[in-house]
Amino acid sequence: MTIAVFLSSLLGTMLLGVPIAFALLLCGVALMWHLGTFDSQILAQNIIEGANSFPLLAVPFFMLAGEIMNTGGLSKRIVNFAMALVGHIRGGLGYVTIVAACVLSALSGSAVADAAALTALLLPMMVKAGHDKARSGGLIAACGVIGPIIPPSIGFVIFGVAANVSISKLFLAGIFPGIWLALGLWATWWWLIRNEKLEPPPKRNRGEVLTALKEAGWALTLPVVILVGLRFGVFTPTEAAVVAAVIALVVACVVYRELKWHQLYAVFLASAKTTAVVMFLVAAAMVSSWLITVAQLPDQVVELLTPFLDRPILLMIAIMILAMVVGTAMDMTPTILILTPVLMPLVKQAGIDPVYFGVLFIINNSIGLVTPPVGTVLNAVAGVGRMRMDQVTRGVMPFMLVQFAVMFLMVLFPQIVTEPAKLFGG
Repeated sequence: MTIAVFLSSLLGTMLLGVPIAFALLLCGVALMWHLGTFDSQILAQNIIEGANSFPLLAVPFFMLAGEIMNTGGLSKRIVNFAMALVGHIRGGLGYVTIVAACVLSALSGSAVADAAALTALLLPMMVKAGHDKARSGGLIAACGVIGPIIPPSIGFVIFGVAANVSISKLFLAGIFPGIWLALGLWATWWWLIRNEKLEPPPKRNRGEVLTALKEAGWALTLPVVILVGLRFGVFTPTEAAVVAAVIALVVACVVYRELKWHQLYAVFLASAKTTAVVMFLVAAAMVSSWLITVAQLPDQVVELLTPFLDRPILLMIAIMILAMVVGTAMDMTPTILILTPVLMPLVKQAGIDPVYFGVLFIINNSIGLVTPPVGTVLNAVAGVGRMRMDQVTRGVMPFMLVQFAVMFLMVLFPQIVTEPAKLFGG
């Protein structure tokens, strides 16, 4: 009965068009009434405590780093460097998109920010070169999925807080899975454009490549500083976010001088608005999370999935399918906050490594950002690229299917994730 009250209140309010944060609060109120424990003071206390977390301070600073990166010329120089490296290959602009997405992922950790930057910079160039606009937009949207996987990652921060799992270990474990997804996109793009007769631009000479590297050098030092600092314990993920924002600000304002001081207010305001949305979602979800624990919903879910406890791979497949279904209708952050407290007891009881589970869970939720009908990244690409939603959806389908295939490959062969994680995590 408790599961029915939880699902009906949450899905019912969402179907009525209630914003997800308020839907989560109303779901929490419904559970409190059902359990006979309604108390407005407890409700308010859980909202405040939900956002009162030191690790969550990483969210606003990574958001700020992403805004500075896009406004201050860091993204543009990274794209230019990728163009100098692989732009001359047939279909080179697609490979430039993939390489640039991997580098940008190591700067902002936001799928929407990365996809918006890549769309503004590369979509006009790809269309001008003769590539199909829908396919190009689909590739850019799929590349945005890499953003929350290669560290730093806002998704890993939120999952780490919700699941009480080391955020540093999640960051380091996400490096190779992000690369596997990028290689899957590379192979898919090669297959789709193999029959195109487009003439690639001329190959850059060594001097031009070195010039592009020199111009992007300061931007490229940022992910190196973050990863090395995390690997050797120089700073925590929260401190890494502050370091990323400060370095990006100095490079954009002092080195590249593309971000003017009078633009800072708009940059800080944009990142504050985005942060407010995310943090309100987190605070609202913590009410439901607390009540899920009080109502012993995880125990009920464990009972339902008991036949899978002795078969971790089948259990992971079942969880991944559940997350795929939820991801078609819900954004990444609320999905993490709602499902994590329900699934983590099950994962621990089955003996699955929480870090490994967290990486696969975030990959699934990241791909959910490009699954229709909600698809936040699809909306971002469609808006920035001035495309219809159905165009982007049609273009992203082959890339999305390959990303799901790569994800299930990691489920069937956990060593693909766990062994590199041991290498990086020590």
